[in-house]
Amino acid sequence: MARLAVRTAILAVFGGLLWLSLSRLHYHWDWSVVWAYRAIFLSGLGMTLAVSLGAISLGLACGLASGLASVSGNIVLTELAALYVGAFRGTPLLVQILIFYFCVGVVVQVDSPYLIGTATLAFFSGAYISEMVRAGVESVERGQWETARSSGLTHRQTLFYVILPQAARRIVAPVTGQFVSCIKDSSLLSVISLRELTKAAEVVNATTYRTFESYLPLALLYLLLTWPLSHLTRRLEKGIRNGTHYTPR
Repeated sequence: MARLAVRTAILAVFGGLLWLSLSRLHYHWDWSVVWAYRAIFLSGLGMTLAVSLGAISLGLACGLASGLASVSGNIVLTELAALYVGAFRGTPLLVQILIFYFCVGVVVQVDSPYLIGTATLAFFSGAYISEMVRAGVESVERGQWETARSSGLTHRQTLFYVILPQAARRIVAPVTGQFVSCIKDSSLLSVISLRELTKAAEVVNATTYRTFESYLPLALLYLLLTWPLSHLTRRLEKGIRNGTHYTPR
């Protein structure tokens, strides 16, 4: 209750300051714009959900594959994983989107902003998830490997049956946090004219010239999308610190 009261007070102060700042602009609010263009906002929301879910699923698969390759002990797989992670973590996501859409898309003859955007987000997120998987596996005590190998298990059996179950508990919170970043990063796909939330708000603003009424709902919708995952991430991190495993109900 104390935390809720403090949070409410902070939000009230912040809201008051924001209202005072905006009132000095003598801006004439017209929230009917949001209702009039609700179909565009809802369509953008649906596209953002579709892209984010696709990118999260594919990114998780890429991240797991790359992370396991990096700890496989195979020098070829390890180097391939390192090159993948280095390339996607070392360049800005916006640049990757432009390269995939205007270069790679032309080569493979795919001009769908949805497919290109989803794939780019997936590869980008997968690079970060790969490092989380690698770090989680390497955080397991070396004695676990030695004990499992001495009992007759192969390297692969040790990795999948002994190490990964322990590592999974340690990486679930940061991976969930990466999902939140993936949803927010989808806003960059507006540069390739994908009609997701940000592009929808840009269309409404260009049509009505109502900047505040176009972009404030945009921020609220992104907050509604990411808040549950952010809350889940905090619960998972708290459970890990307390030595327990949080299972969503």
